[in-house]
Amino acid sequence: MSLPDAVSRSPSPLTVVEKTKVNHLPGFTSLSPQVLVQDADPSLSPASHTDPTTVILYSWGDALPKHVSKYVEGYRALYPAAKIVLIFSPILKALYTTLSVRSKTMIPVIEAVFGVGSTTTLVPRLSLARQDCPAAKRVLVQVMSNTGGINFASTLHAYRQLVGPDAPPFPVDVMVCDSTPGSTVFMTNIGPWSKALAVGAASYLPWPFFVTRALAVVFLAAVNGMAVLMRETSAAVFSTAAVNDPHLLDIKARRLYLYSKEDDIIHWEDIEKHAAAAREKGYQVAEGEMFEGTGHVGHLKAHPEQYWSAIQRVWEEKVNYDKGPAKEVTKVY
Repeated sequence: MSLPDAVSRSPSPLTVVEKTKVNHLPGFTSLSPQVLVQDADPSLSPASHTDPTTVILYSWGDALPKHVSKYVEGYRALYPAAKIVLIFSPILKALYTTLSVRSKTMIPVIEAVFGVGSTTTLVPRLSLARQDCPAAKRVLVQVMSNTGGINFASTLHAYRQLVGPDAPPFPVDVMVCDSTPGSTVFMTNIGPWSKALAVGAASYLPWPFFVTRALAVVFLAAVNGMAVLMRETSAAVFSTAAVNDPHLLDIKARRLYLYSKEDDIIHWEDIEKHAAAAREKGYQVAEGEMFEGTGHVGHLKAHPEQYWSAIQRVWEEKVNYDKGPAKEVTKVY
């Protein structure tokens, strides 16, 4: 698959949706309806020369700017000199669009990391070494819920299509998985998936929540049935596999899972199974961070100190691992 729209695109006027997001997130510039970027402040120096140069944050399904602002504030406090790329994740768009469409939608993420100069296109810049692209030197990615995971996997796929089969995968040093990934079995998940979809749509619809959820069940069943008939891999199946594929995500990327047993949308057992599968593939899986009494993507709100300490710890583990001789990664699951 090629991505012909990936290069030399002229900026277009902001839509009402984009303006609303930018207005609620001071300092951010909109690259597309889903992708915003806040460049590093040139007057600030990193607290450490090993801090991330870019933080990429994939929000959960239908999250609003007010919901993700506390994550932006936290990363800005931890890593004041990092560029922050923020991706919003409409659930409907993630579920019903094809992999090709989703991948093109994530091209601005790649542009934000590697940059597109006035006299050069994106693809030649992707061939540069990481040290020649300042924002790509040290990258921390946070993925929230399955919808955020779908968009991250689409970014990985888009990058692979642009650079070709023989180039290194998308540069990631640490991947933080918040409340993701879950099971990909449709019948097992139609309950929690329909709830997540209905919660996001309920505020826009006039009828009772149970009606919205019933419609969500019908929609999800239709999408799944169409995928089966067309023999297409679902977005959930592709994304769950993609982040454990060394051809798409660097095998040296260290990983942290943030989760709880009280999450009623993504079950903790499925997260631990995915972590075990990642370890079997050779990924550096850090000790998982279990939170007490928190629901889906609710860990930061309830336990902010534990949350940010875990992320900071795993970044430092990655830095120390890369500094010295190879060390055995602690087995947890």
